[in-house]
Amino acid sequence: MAVRDILKMGDPRLLGVAQAVTAFDTDELHLLVSDLLDTMLAVNGAGLAAPQIGVDLQLVIFGTNARNPRYPNAPPVPKTVLINPLITPLVANEKDAVPGEEEDWEGCLSVPGLRGLVPRFSQIRYTGFDQYGDAIDRTVQGFHARVVQHECDHLIGKLYPMRMRDFTRFGYTDVLFPGLDAGQDD
Repeated sequence: MAVRDILKMGDPRLLGVAQAVTAFDTDELHLLVSDLLDTMLAVNGAGLAAPQIGVDLQLVIFGTNARNPRYPNAPPVPKTVLINPLITPLVANEKDAVPGEEEDWEGCLSVPGLRGLVPRFSQIRYTGFDQYGDAIDRTVQGFHARVVQHECDHLIGKLYPMRMRDFTRFGYTDVLFPGLDAGQDD
């Protein structure tokens, strides 16, 4: 149980595709989950992926409460450990032919001090497992869907700037959002 160093953009370990977890409910896995939680909480993160601390496994954690100073207007997201995730975009309604997208601001613990406007699917279904091997299957939208997609991108070697379409909407958090707690971003 420790706060681990977070890799920053430019580190090649952030660009790889993570390996699937094959053993659940082990001491090593529980220690990794504990370290991820400690690290995320220490920097008021909304989520953290194992590759961000140099661990090449398909494991993400996420969750926020109503008091996160870096996301003052975001709804709470339940604390979740998600292993070997699969994301399926959903259509907003039966009339839509393709899944809907929304653009919103994102930051990242691996891209500290910056935020950008990023398109994401507005509604998704995600499946996977928790650290005990129990199945997870949720349908979510809005901020919850955004956080899951952001974290799972780390498992395929993508950082949010790689998803941006307009770099005029990318900049330092303290310039874009004066007064927002910009200690670290994710």
